[in-house]
Amino acid sequence: MPIAEIISVGTELLFGEIVDSNAAFLARELGARGVTLHRKTVVGDNLDRLRAAIELALGRADLLLLGGGLGPTDDDLTREAIAAALNETPQEDGAQLSHLRGLFEARGRAMPDTNRKQAWLIPSAEALPNPVGTAPGWFVRTTWNGQPKLIAALPGPPREMRRMWAEQVLPRLPLPSAALEHVTLHTHGIGESLIAERLGHLTRQANPSVATYARLTGVDVRVAASAPTPEDARKGLTPVLTEVRALLREWTWGEGDQTLPGTVQAALAGRTLGVIEAGSAGVLCTLLAEQPGFLDAAVTQDHRRLITLGLTPVTLQGDGLVSEAGARELAAGAREHLGADLGLAVVVSTEGEEAGRAHVALSDGARVAVAGVNWPGDPAQLRERAAVAALALAARTLPGWTA
Repeated sequence: MPIAEIISVGTELLFGEIVDSNAAFLARELGARGVTLHRKTVVGDNLDRLRAAIELALGRADLLLLGGGLGPTDDDLTREAIAAALNETPQEDGAQLSHLRGLFEARGRAMPDTNRKQAWLIPSAEALPNPVGTAPGWFVRTTWNGQPKLIAALPGPPREMRRMWAEQVLPRLPLPSAALEHVTLHTHGIGESLIAERLGHLTRQANPSVATYARLTGVDVRVAASAPTPEDARKGLTPVLTEVRALLREWTWGEGDQTLPGTVQAALAGRTLGVIEAGSAGVLCTLLAEQPGFLDAAVTQDHRRLITLGLTPVTLQGDGLVSEAGARELAAGAREHLGADLGLAVVVSTEGEEAGRAHVALSDGARVAVAGVNWPGDPAQLRERAAVAALALAARTLPGWTA
């Protein structure tokens, strides 16, 4: 199975000014095609460091993907670094230069001389067309220590990179015959260490593999199997996936590309949802904003307003607003006072001794489901955590509640 490395080029990436979404995309693409990714590296706009990174990667990987550094300015150094690492001299390619000039002339502009470097090629490289930008890519076939190597240099803008990857790089890659099948389960309400304990030996086997990843919406569990054919990979995946699903059924709210708000929307099955938030500053409403089943909302911490929405003075004075009783009453109030089929409420404390406490409740008039959260954090974390807990409660509960 071929080994790949990714080098993301740009000082802006190194300083965290731009999130490196390209490397994440390429990592998923490689994994889906049975290519093993061993390392991802970020290198600033420095010729010596970039050349050294390329040489190091060529010594241990079969395929090297470079993203960024293909622009026309002096700090765009990917071409120069590849040429230096391979000890080849770049020269202007006439066809590429004519193409670049044509792009500028089509827009009624003269091409600056600085763009000429985008027409460079070295003997081992071929140019990769860029239909949505001015920076052509490079596809290099070379040897290193007697071993065949491939280098693909891709532009930094994600729209350009993804198009070039799909249309130009993938058809040129000698992809392995092995197939990879995987399914990701999304859970909430159980920690990563408890999941690992519950899954036991499954997390320690190599193929199929079971891995956990902490996310904002909970913990994801990825089950993956590789085999010579997709059919064999699915056969290997199925029994382990079935076991993982059974062990985590209580906490699972979705799989694959499903989002938590989208899962809630699907579970509404045509019913409408009213929301009351106290202390979460509208975070729950923001998460639900694009879902058509979301009917109406009230976001307030004013006790007088909350009393008009269903919170009783008895609960307010006894249990307090941030309580299970408070969440229950406001869930019923969200349904009744906002005119929705279902009511969802979240109450959370972000300050003082009770900071981190939250309660969420879902009501359909006849039934109420509740959940609690008690975990420290800053106010933004607490609001977000409480809103996610409310969505997770709805996602797990609604499928069992018929309209």
